[in-house]
Amino acid sequence: MVEPITYSEGVTVTPRRVVPGPTFRWFALASFISMIVIVISGAAVRLTGSGLGCPDWPTCFKGRITGSWGIHHFIEYGNRVVTVLLLCVVIATLVAAIWREVRRQDLIILSGMLIAGVVADAILGAFVVYSKLNPWLVSLHMLLSLSMVVVAAVLYHRSKYIYGPGRSDVRDRHFLLIARLLWIPFVVLLIAGTATTGSGPHAGASQGQLVARRLPFAFSSAAWVHSLAAVLFIGLVTGLLFAIWTSDTPSALRLGVRRLVIISLAQAAIGVTQYLTHVPPLLVELHVVGAVSLTIGVTQFHLRQTAHDREPGTRRTERAAEPINTIV
Repeated sequence: MVEPITYSEGVTVTPRRVVPGPTFRWFALASFISMIVIVISGAAVRLTGSGLGCPDWPTCFKGRITGSWGIHHFIEYGNRVVTVLLLCVVIATLVAAIWREVRRQDLIILSGMLIAGVVADAILGAFVVYSKLNPWLVSLHMLLSLSMVVVAAVLYHRSKYIYGPGRSDVRDRHFLLIARLLWIPFVVLLIAGTATTGSGPHAGASQGQLVARRLPFAFSSAAWVHSLAAVLFIGLVTGLLFAIWTSDTPSALRLGVRRLVIISLAQAAIGVTQYLTHVPPLLVELHVVGAVSLTIGVTQFHLRQTAHDREPGTRRTERAAEPINTIV
């Protein structure tokens, strides 16, 4: 018989499902890692010139999976296999959310969004293949994948904490507003980054990369715009760092903004180095990893603006009682 769960606020709920809350957290973590893998593996396909390794979709050679296999065919089709496996992970996460001991609608919705995102990304990947790596679609492919990283990060965070009406404790309303507005320059930075990649030398095909279809503007011009967006973003987060560290704010916000500044500076260093060294594939891949890390950093900084009690059975199950302010 399943015992009732009593939260720190005195609310008692009788579980009706079979997946414990602490167990679901591992499903959420697996989905989170899966979304990161999608971005990194997709970038590897492009940077190895394997984007057209399989000219058909979802098969590889005119309705057949096998054919005249080479390294590019193997990499491209291997990426598709990885996507299918990751789809299984997010489906399992949705099932676990539905059968969680205490069913939470937010976790079910976020898990469902991941499934929809992976399916949409796969369909978009088909259009990318049949359009012979249209750079506009490739850029959209990257942005969609990073959006799924955001959703997965939110899912994993929420799986560890109690969410619901009246359960949010705003740490500082002014910094909460700034954290929301920070998404604007960050999205501009990402769009400028994908535009730079779309006009650069790595088209994703194994032959004729330097003359393959690219976005209709100079790579140097796109890189200049991207660098300006990066300087603006770094300036904003650095100013935010000083503002938070000189004010009476919880340590969670200080840790979050410090990580954000460190990741931003590291990403900028990689970006400058890859431009000065004529965009070698390895540095581009590291820059993609940095983009994923920065996306996670911005998401986590936003999530840190509100404090929540931990789910029972997770680390630090309770925190000191603080006044609860409802977010409007």
